[in-house]
Amino acid sequence: MGPLRIVFMGTPDFAVPALDALIAAGHEILCVYTQAPRPVGRGQRERRSPVHEYAGRRDLPVRHPKRLADADALTGLSPDVVVVAAYGLILPAAMLQEPRLGCVNIHASLLPRWRGAAPIQRAIMAGDDETGVTVMQMDEGLDTGAILSQRRRPIRPEDDAGTLHDALAGMGARLVVETLAETAAGGLRARPQPDDGATYAAKIDRAETRIDWRRPASEIHRQVRAFSPHPGAWFEAGGTRIRVLAARPMTGTAPPPGTVIDDGPTIACGSGALRLERLQREGRKAVDAGAFLRGFPLTAGTVLPVEAT
Repeated sequence: MGPLRIVFMGTPDFAVPALDALIAAGHEILCVYTQAPRPVGRGQRERRSPVHEYAGRRDLPVRHPKRLADADALTGLSPDVVVVAAYGLILPAAMLQEPRLGCVNIHASLLPRWRGAAPIQRAIMAGDDETGVTVMQMDEGLDTGAILSQRRRPIRPEDDAGTLHDALAGMGARLVVETLAETAAGGLRARPQPDDGATYAAKIDRAETRIDWRRPASEIHRQVRAFSPHPGAWFEAGGTRIRVLAARPMTGTAPPPGTVIDDGPTIACGSGALRLERLQREGRKAVDAGAFLRGFPLTAGTVLPVEAT
């Protein structure tokens, strides 16, 4: 198989390894589509997406339309295939049919489980034993296209959203290169997604990140892992918001939920308790529990609010 003419569409860090792998495999990247730069911080300076930054370093042409129109989405490009990875805009129906090999998407779950915006976080929160990546032929639905290939990975107890994100990004990059080679050679056929087992990975709501100490320690531990390193599960102490980036569930009986049991610090939950291992105050760096407690004591017997104040 010779090099393919590819239009790549992606925005966040997750998409960068795939673009890099396609270039390394010798394919021709005709153009990169990404979300437009957005103002950030107090100065509202525009920040380019990770994919935009990478494309700039590789001198690749970049387009960042606010929407994709049927009439001119791929004007002047004539790609063999469009590769999409966490792009963030809906592709119009005309675009899906235009390339010779169609449009393929790299999705961070084992479809049909966890269609939607936050598959990594939802898999951790649900306590799934495994996840993976799917390369699918895109259709007009939300992650409903036929499956071209999949690769599985166990979700380990030490995994959080950050480690799983990085693992799946690399896995997806390798898989899409292999999948395009087989598809172009005519050796791979897409199979329809089954309806059985389909679940939806809704976008993370900020309200979900607050820790409710009345819940079981095992559930709060999954919440911490799902939201680490960003946006971070949090609780309040003395009117200060504190993010928990790593923790460990503990067994045994406990005082009322929210009670600081010891100087671990270990916090009583609805069942069991949670040993906090890495913490971050607003405006401060994340540190391990020992360093955190030297600057912000959480003494045994303190009862933390179970709801935001």
